[in-house]
Amino acid sequence: MIRTILIAFFAVSTIGAGVWGYMEHQDKNAVLIQAENNYQRAFHELTYNVELLHDKIGSTLAMNSRQQLSPQLAEIWKVTSEANGDVGQLPLTLMPFNKTEEFLSQIGDFAYRTAVRDLEKKPLTEEEVQKLEELHEHSREIKNELRKVQNVVLRDNLRWMDVELALATNDEVGDNTIVDGFRTVEKTVEGFETAELGTGSGTSDTTENYRFLSGENLSKEQAEKVASSWLEDIDTKKLRMTDSGKGAEVPTITASFQDGEKNGYLDMTKKGGHPLTMMISRPIKKAKIGLHEASEKAKSFVERLDVDSVELVESSQYGNTGVFRFVYTKDDIRYYPDAMVLKVALDNGEVMGLSAREFFNYHNDRKINPPVLTEEKAREKVNPQLEIQQQRLSVIENDIKEEVLCYEFLTTMENTTYRIFINATNGEEEKVETLKKSEMKYNQEV
Repeated sequence: MIRTILIAFFAVSTIGAGVWGYMEHQDKNAVLIQAENNYQRAFHELTYNVELLHDKIGSTLAMNSRQQLSPQLAEIWKVTSEANGDVGQLPLTLMPFNKTEEFLSQIGDFAYRTAVRDLEKKPLTEEEVQKLEELHEHSREIKNELRKVQNVVLRDNLRWMDVELALATNDEVGDNTIVDGFRTVEKTVEGFETAELGTGSGTSDTTENYRFLSGENLSKEQAEKVASSWLEDIDTKKLRMTDSGKGAEVPTITASFQDGEKNGYLDMTKKGGHPLTMMISRPIKKAKIGLHEASEKAKSFVERLDVDSVELVESSQYGNTGVFRFVYTKDDIRYYPDAMVLKVALDNGEVMGLSAREFFNYHNDRKINPPVLTEEKAREKVNPQLEIQQQRLSVIENDIKEEVLCYEFLTTMENTTYRIFINATNGEEEKVETLKKSEMKYNQEV
């Protein structure tokens, strides 16, 4: 009897384990199929958008009406944005593809700048027309290379999941047709002359990321000590260190840890050990300190970064945490591209998060031209319904990634605060920001 019961028990257990394993396998397959479908969709949309881009540039060259030219250039800008978005959805993070992305961004920037200007007063120059002709030819070559890859993918039913695996494992033996095709596209773009397509009144050259970093490359032991100090002196034995893959815009080291209920990670540059991103997670208890005290904790952390003069420009409270934004300031001019954001727990003042990629990417000693407009003239550009509280000079990054000198006006209307940026050269309204208030707390009734 007992033997029969045991046999039945083990039989049921075996069947149950088999069913569970089958269900797990089905769920895993469903996830893989969804990922594969997303990759395939992004690739085919990229191919379509590059071909569409080539056609629209050709149409632009054939146009004779300036009324039609601006909408067409706006369409080119839209298509290049979509193409760059498609690239971002493909598993190419471990393979350098920055030249192609830069090429698409250059076309988009040029198209946007030209579309928003008055083409009646400032028509396309001969140099700009020549540049469009070159871009038309270059986009044709990229289109043809992508079509070749697409043809092979469809003919041989190649999978993007295999591409991801090949890139992650540096597999040189398997069928990497897709990888080879994209490398060919990248080499094709490298052969182009990426001369500037005409910029506005920017203040700095930002063609190379993180070129202003200081310091020497860290050894593994040095990196562990630096990471431990930023992560509230976590034991180096609990740190898991990982180097960034090939093709990263800046070589980084990631330190992650798990310590009871507390876990987190830190991304820092291999050169100099500058912290770019930090995130610590733990249960945050009831707030015991206010925003002012928390801001002092944030300032102390920023001082440890050993950076030039930075100024706290914005603070907000979200639940039991405070969020603080700092920007670089020199000669009473704020440089908003050189920004960092810190998150502080209000139960004990611990710094829980840092985002400083923008700061270390852009920070340098710029030379800017003095404003052309007077402050009085700039004030006239502000909506008269707004009440101006403060004003100063600031440098911001506009929609086409140019740094421009602006008059910054802190204004209010109906209990809402706005930050208005008026271009100090041409008087255009570059940007309007709504300053965030502290998060409201709601009583939840059950």
